[in-house]
Amino acid sequence: QVQLAESGGGLVQPGGSLRLSCAASGNIFSISDMGWYRQATGKERELVAVMTDGGFTNYADSVKDRFTISRDNAKNTVYLQMDTLKPEDTAVYYCYADVRYFGGTNYFRHWGQGTQVTVSS
Repeated sequence: QVQLAESGGGLVQPGGSLRLSCAASGNIFSISDMGWYRQATGKERELVAVMTDGGFTNYADSVKDRFTISRDNAKNTVYLQMDTLKPEDTAVYYCYADVRYFGGTNYFRHWGQGTQVTVSS
């Protein structure tokens, strides 16, 4: 019913930048929160950044002042601009969207497939 397609991961040197994109499609009436989690090998999944439909943002302390989340509501797309990347940012990044379907009243969380970000020299 709802698909989230991620793009933009890859290999980058420390200090470099990457921009992740995540486009939601399907049976979408509205989206409240959109955001990003990440999971490094051997670690639990952690919240990186979230943006509400009203534009409120929240970031993990470890990425504040380096990462910027944004979204295009007309395109149901969320972005994550990652600057000054560090080796500890290496992880699989997953986007999510809290979606209300046409004809529905509740919101349901949907996930992207994940994209690998590797920061290494």
